[in-house]
Amino acid sequence: MTEQELRDPSRQPSREGVLRAAAKIAALLPPTPLLPLEVDGRTLWCKAEMLQPIGAFKIRGAWHRLSDLDEGERARGVVGVSSGNHAQGVAWAARRLGVAATIVMPRDAPHAKMAATRALGATVVPYDRAREDRDVIAAGLVAESGAILVHAYGDPWIIEGQGTTGVEAATQLEARIGRRPDRIIAPCGGGGLAAGLALACPEAQIAIAEPEGWDDVLRSLAAGAITGVADMTHPTDCDALQTPRTFPINFALLKARVSGGAAVTRAEVRAAMRLAFERLHLVVEPGGAAALAAALAGKVATTDATVVLLSGGNVDQETFMRLIGD
Repeated sequence: MTEQELRDPSRQPSREGVLRAAAKIAALLPPTPLLPLEVDGRTLWCKAEMLQPIGAFKIRGAWHRLSDLDEGERARGVVGVSSGNHAQGVAWAARRLGVAATIVMPRDAPHAKMAATRALGATVVPYDRAREDRDVIAAGLVAESGAILVHAYGDPWIIEGQGTTGVEAATQLEARIGRRPDRIIAPCGGGGLAAGLALACPEAQIAIAEPEGWDDVLRSLAAGAITGVADMTHPTDCDALQTPRTFPINFALLKARVSGGAAVTRAEVRAAMRLAFERLHLVVEPGGAAALAAALAGKVATTDATVVLLSGGNVDQETFMRLIGD
């Protein structure tokens, strides 16, 4: 693709773009570990993305997007929408590049995530998740300021950047067992990570895990059309996966590549968090543990070359101790 094509915001994400993003990420950040976890006589390979500088994989897409802005675009600043992890990724990249960042975040986002976003220098615009549409608010901010929208998942750069997780994991697994992943299980909110993995690892089956009540992507795949969350007030611990609906750019890839998935309960998520802490000595936030929860509950089949994404660990101590103690 030409430079102009690579910078076109209306373009479609591609595997070429994922590999380009992977080179950028490799020059900036060390790979996160791929850790073996023995479960019922089978080894699951867990990609520990909570060990990123901002505690989640979202730094990948944010860096790929913001580092491609030209000088004029950087001067205009960026606007993002996020419940917390994408917010921190955008804020981290923006601070490093000298770009002003504004993030539309739900009022009920975890305090730790909101505070971390502000600490990284971003301006936070709160909204009511149940009554307001964050995308409408963000569009208004963009129209008013001329800033560049950096969506949490409905963006070709974001999808490609998240896909670099799969590039790393495939290389690491091949070095460990001489095989590339044949199945990848990923938490799913809007579908940016799963779509990126589909591009990064075309030989692997992609399975997704969503929290009960927020399983709109699974329902969309079953219906063959995008279906939003029915009840935006449905209780869940997985704040990172509380997205209202997927976007067409994500759905096109998910529809073609996702081979299965499951909605996981709050109890299953908490059990996965507990096991990751006890056996891998990792702090995983609820949304980050959804994929492991689906595997442990037997809701998604696993193989000897299955990679499970532990996508983030941004949870405060009090909440973490309460959830793993339940």
